[in-house]
Amino acid sequence: MSTWTPGSLAPRPEAAPLGRMLRAQTRAELTLTLRNSEQVLLTLVIPLGLLVVLTLVPFIAVTGRRADFFVPGILALAIMSSAFTGQAIATGFERQYGVLKRLGATPLPRWVLLLAKTLGVLAVELLQLVLICVVGLALGWHPHGTPTVVAFVVLGTAAFSGLGLLLGGTLSGLTTLAAANLVWFVLLLLGGVVFPLTEFGGAADLLRLLPTAALSNGLRQLLQHGVTSGRDLLALAVWAVVALTAAARAFRWE
Repeated sequence: MSTWTPGSLAPRPEAAPLGRMLRAQTRAELTLTLRNSEQVLLTLVIPLGLLVVLTLVPFIAVTGRRADFFVPGILALAIMSSAFTGQAIATGFERQYGVLKRLGATPLPRWVLLLAKTLGVLAVELLQLVLICVVGLALGWHPHGTPTVVAFVVLGTAAFSGLGLLLGGTLSGLTTLAAANLVWFVLLLLGGVVFPLTEFGGAADLLRLLPTAALSNGLRQLLQHGVTSGRDLLALAVWAVVALTAAARAFRWE
């Protein structure tokens, strides 16, 4: 017959360790993202389609090989699309449908949820970036660079995820949908993804402070010329800290 110490079977209604919470929530966020096949398809098809068209159809003048110019920009676009637009819209509707309200009733801290959403997006981005690089190589892309590219990807993801969570964590689902797509379009045009910043004349220095411009220009300098832009890396770091801090403070469960 089994024996046990009196009191050893008493219930212990306590929260799981933070590390286990983060792993479980990240896995849940990644699963939910991959289940939304239409959104995943769009985040893959749109950047790849733009890359092929912009590289093969010379209606925008660039310096050097077209693939060398546009691949870094499309990499930045993919990060922005997933970490900002997709993140904001998904979070906005989760709040509207009461999903986050139920999570708020659990011991899950707000910062763990935000970090898990960011890590889930980063995992999806890896697939995007691999596909874009493969298509870019097929189009004649000749990359140069160092492991610093990882820092640009991580900081860019953190910055855009923070902005997306700030938007989706404060506005209603439909408002977030409209605002996120509008901001995406503006950043696409003014962020150095499609058009070189030099085309904007005196406004180029100001536009370079945008997160999209910092990411696209930083990746372009690194992958096209092998030069690490400390200014762009710093700008992304500032955007990441400010956006994630603002999202953590303003985020609402419902």
